[in-house]
Amino acid sequence: MQTVAADLRQAVNAAVPALLAIDEETSASSPAPGKWCPREVIGHLIDSAANNHQRFVRACFQDDLVFPGYEQDDWVSVQRYREAPWRELVELWRLYNLHLARVIEAIPSELARRTRTRHNLDRIAWRTVPAGEPATLEYFADDYVAHMRHHLGSLGAEQGSPRSRGS
Repeated sequence: MQTVAADLRQAVNAAVPALLAIDEETSASSPAPGKWCPREVIGHLIDSAANNHQRFVRACFQDDLVFPGYEQDDWVSVQRYREAPWRELVELWRLYNLHLARVIEAIPSELARRTRTRHNLDRIAWRTVPAGEPATLEYFADDYVAHMRHHLGSLGAEQGSPRSRGS
Protein backbone atom coordinates (compact mmCIF):
# COMPACT_ATOMS: atom_id res chain seq x y z
CA MET A 1 0.00 0.00 0.00
CA GLN A 2 3.04 2.23 0.28
CA THR A 3 3.14 2.55 -3.50
CA VAL A 4 -0.56 3.38 -3.75
CA ALA A 5 -0.21 6.03 -1.02
CA ALA A 6 2.83 7.54 -2.74
CA ASP A 7 0.99 7.56 -6.07
CA LEU A 8 -1.97 9.33 -4.43
CA ARG A 9 0.29 11.97 -2.86
CA GLN A 10 2.11 12.51 -6.15
CA ALA A 11 -1.15 12.94 -8.06
CA VAL A 12 -2.51 15.44 -5.53
CA ASN A 13 0.68 17.48 -5.25
CA ALA A 14 1.12 17.61 -9.03
CA ALA A 15 -2.50 18.60 -9.67
CA VAL A 16 -2.86 21.44 -7.17
CA PRO A 17 -0.94 24.12 -9.15
CA ALA A 18 -2.87 23.30 -12.33
CA LEU A 19 -6.18 23.37 -10.45
CA LEU A 20 -5.39 26.69 -8.79
CA ALA A 21 -4.51 28.12 -12.21
CA ILE A 22 -8.19 27.73 -13.16
CA ASP A 23 -9.92 31.04 -12.43
CA GLU A 24 -13.19 31.41 -10.49
CA GLU A 25 -15.30 32.05 -13.59
CA THR A 26 -13.91 29.10 -15.54
CA SER A 27 -14.26 26.82 -12.51
CA ALA A 28 -18.04 27.41 -12.56
CA SER A 29 -18.47 26.90 -16.32
CA SER A 30 -19.59 23.57 -17.76
CA PRO A 31 -17.62 22.38 -20.79
CA ALA A 32 -20.88 21.20 -22.42
CA PRO A 33 -24.56 20.91 -21.54
CA GLY A 34 -25.08 18.16 -18.97
CA LYS A 35 -21.36 18.03 -18.06
CA TRP A 36 -19.95 18.94 -14.67
CA CYS A 37 -18.03 22.19 -14.31
CA PRO A 38 -14.58 21.98 -12.65
CA ARG A 39 -16.10 22.80 -9.24
CA GLU A 40 -18.50 19.88 -9.60
CA VAL A 41 -15.70 17.55 -10.73
CA ILE A 42 -13.64 18.42 -7.65
CA GLY A 43 -16.80 18.13 -5.52
CA HIS A 44 -17.33 14.65 -6.95
CA LEU A 45 -13.72 13.79 -6.05
CA ILE A 46 -14.34 15.05 -2.50
CA ASP A 47 -17.41 12.79 -2.32
CA SER A 48 -15.36 9.90 -3.70
CA ALA A 49 -12.72 10.51 -1.02
CA ALA A 50 -15.38 10.59 1.71
CA ASN A 51 -17.06 7.39 0.54
CA ASN A 52 -13.82 5.52 -0.03
CA HIS A 53 -12.35 6.71 3.27
CA GLN A 54 -14.99 4.78 5.20
CA ARG A 55 -14.71 1.83 2.80
CA PHE A 56 -10.93 1.53 3.30
CA VAL A 57 -11.29 1.71 7.07
CA ARG A 58 -14.21 -0.76 7.17
CA ALA A 59 -12.27 -3.20 4.98
CA CYS A 60 -9.75 -3.54 7.80
CA PHE A 61 -12.46 -4.98 10.07
CA GLN A 62 -14.56 -7.10 7.74
CA ASP A 63 -13.97 -10.22 5.69
CA ASP A 64 -15.47 -8.91 2.47
CA LEU A 65 -15.28 -5.86 0.23
CA VAL A 66 -19.01 -5.11 0.17
CA PHE A 67 -19.84 -1.44 0.64
CA PRO A 68 -22.73 0.91 0.01
CA GLY A 69 -22.70 2.82 -3.25
CA TYR A 70 -23.87 6.40 -3.68
CA GLU A 71 -25.72 8.42 -6.29
CA GLN A 72 -22.89 10.64 -7.50
CA ASP A 73 -24.99 13.09 -9.54
CA ASP A 74 -27.41 13.58 -6.64
CA TRP A 75 -24.54 14.13 -4.19
CA VAL A 76 -22.99 16.78 -6.45
CA SER A 77 -26.34 18.50 -6.94
CA VAL A 78 -27.42 18.51 -3.27
CA GLN A 79 -24.10 19.95 -2.11
CA ARG A 80 -24.23 22.78 -4.68
CA TYR A 81 -20.56 22.56 -5.53
CA ARG A 82 -21.07 24.91 -8.50
CA GLU A 83 -21.70 27.69 -5.97
CA ALA A 84 -18.76 26.90 -3.65
CA PRO A 85 -15.54 28.94 -3.73
CA TRP A 86 -13.04 27.24 -6.05
CA ARG A 87 -9.96 27.59 -3.83
CA GLU A 88 -11.85 26.15 -0.83
CA LEU A 89 -12.93 23.11 -2.85
CA VAL A 90 -9.38 22.51 -4.09
CA GLU A 91 -7.98 22.81 -0.55
CA LEU A 92 -10.60 20.46 0.92
CA TRP A 93 -9.92 17.94 -1.86
CA ARG A 94 -6.14 18.26 -1.31
CA LEU A 95 -6.24 17.82 2.46
CA TYR A 96 -8.77 14.98 2.37
CA ASN A 97 -6.64 13.04 -0.09
CA LEU A 98 -3.43 13.60 1.86
CA HIS A 99 -5.26 12.18 4.89
CA LEU A 100 -6.47 9.27 2.77
CA ALA A 101 -2.88 8.59 1.70
CA ARG A 102 -1.98 8.22 5.40
CA VAL A 103 -4.93 5.86 5.91
CA ILE A 104 -3.92 3.74 2.91
CA GLU A 105 -0.27 3.68 4.00
CA ALA A 106 -1.25 2.44 7.47
CA ILE A 107 -3.05 -0.65 6.15
CA PRO A 108 -0.80 -3.68 6.68
CA SER A 109 0.24 -5.29 3.40
CA GLU A 110 -1.07 -8.73 4.42
CA LEU A 111 -4.51 -7.20 4.93
CA ALA A 112 -4.31 -5.16 1.72
CA ARG A 113 -3.34 -8.20 -0.35
CA ARG A 114 -5.76 -10.65 1.25
CA THR A 115 -7.97 -12.12 -1.45
CA ARG A 116 -11.65 -11.43 -0.86
CA THR A 117 -14.09 -13.62 -2.74
CA ARG A 118 -17.13 -11.63 -1.63
CA HIS A 119 -17.23 -8.06 -2.95
CA ASN A 120 -19.34 -5.63 -4.94
CA LEU A 121 -16.52 -4.11 -6.96
CA ASP A 122 -18.51 -5.09 -10.03
CA ARG A 123 -20.83 -2.18 -9.05
CA ILE A 124 -18.77 0.35 -7.09
CA ALA A 125 -15.24 0.22 -8.54
CA TRP A 126 -14.18 2.45 -11.41
CA ARG A 127 -12.33 -0.44 -13.07
CA THR A 128 -14.83 -3.13 -12.14
CA VAL A 129 -14.01 -6.65 -11.02
CA PRO A 130 -16.51 -9.32 -12.11
CA ALA A 131 -18.61 -10.63 -9.22
CA GLY A 132 -17.18 -14.15 -9.50
CA GLU A 133 -13.52 -13.07 -9.41
CA PRO A 134 -11.60 -12.43 -6.18
CA ALA A 135 -10.39 -8.92 -5.37
CA THR A 136 -8.08 -7.22 -2.88
CA LEU A 137 -8.23 -4.02 -0.91
CA GLU A 138 -4.96 -3.01 -2.57
CA TYR A 139 -6.63 -3.25 -5.99
CA PHE A 140 -9.57 -1.19 -4.74
CA ALA A 141 -7.29 1.52 -3.32
CA ASP A 142 -5.31 1.63 -6.56
CA ASP A 143 -8.60 1.89 -8.45
CA TYR A 144 -9.50 4.92 -6.31
CA VAL A 145 -6.32 6.69 -7.43
CA ALA A 146 -6.91 5.74 -11.09
CA HIS A 147 -10.45 7.15 -10.88
CA MET A 148 -9.14 10.38 -9.39
CA ARG A 149 -6.44 10.69 -12.07
CA HIS A 150 -9.09 10.17 -14.75
CA HIS A 151 -11.11 13.13 -13.48
CA LEU A 152 -8.02 15.29 -13.00
CA GLY A 153 -7.21 14.58 -16.63
CA SER A 154 -10.57 16.01 -17.66
CA LEU A 155 -9.49 19.25 -15.94
CA GLY A 156 -6.03 19.26 -17.51
CA ALA A 157 -4.49 18.63 -14.09
CA GLU A 158 -3.15 15.08 -14.53
CA GLN A 159 0.59 14.85 -15.05
CA GLY A 160 0.80 11.10 -15.66
CA SER A 161 1.35 8.27 -13.29
CA PRO A 162 4.32 6.19 -12.26
CA ARG A 163 2.04 3.14 -12.47
CA SER A 164 0.11 1.83 -15.43
CA ARG A 165 -3.58 2.67 -15.40
CA GLY A 166 -6.71 1.27 -16.96
CA SER A 167 -8.73 3.40 -19.32
